[in-house]
Amino acid sequence: MKALNIRPGQRIADIGAGGGYFSMRFARAAGRSGEVCSVDTNEQHLEYIRNEASKNGLGNITTVRAEEGRSNLPDNHFDLIFFRNALHHIGDRPSYLKDLKSKLRTGGRIAAVEYKPGGSIFNFKRLFGHNIPKEKIIEEFNQAGFTKAEEFDFLPEQSFTIFSIRQTPPRRP
Repeated sequence: MKALNIRPGQRIADIGAGGGYFSMRFARAAGRSGEVCSVDTNEQHLEYIRNEASKNGLGNITTVRAEEGRSNLPDNHFDLIFFRNALHHIGDRPSYLKDLKSKLRTGGRIAAVEYKPGGSIFNFKRLFGHNIPKEKIIEEFNQAGFTKAEEFDFLPEQSFTIFSIRQTPPRRP
């Protein structure tokens, strides 16, 4: 959480929110003036998040049901879009990521936490393809018009990279 540098009032999308572990933490960090949008394809996950948010008095969480290849998020809205172990579920990642550029506000970022390949043959993430090499993540974000802003190595089994929209140099007359 500290590495994400979330400030009160920020708007955050938690894509692949699952049970809302990070959504709840983001909501507390963003405060009442902030907003967290929990995104998932599974309506039962979203219902669970709504119930937990209500129980915990977190009125700054909304839920959005994503569709295959579509986030269903509003344009020019988010300061941070967060993926944790969800990128590997997206089919055409470069196109999906390119679409997410329009969802970010000026200065917005995307954080990607994903399992690294490797481990024993009996490892769940290896057996079921629940991993992406960090180099591939960086390559796909680059294809979508992003640049690596920060990279962290404190997670032993996962890569953690933050991306920002690549700025194009101004045209010379």
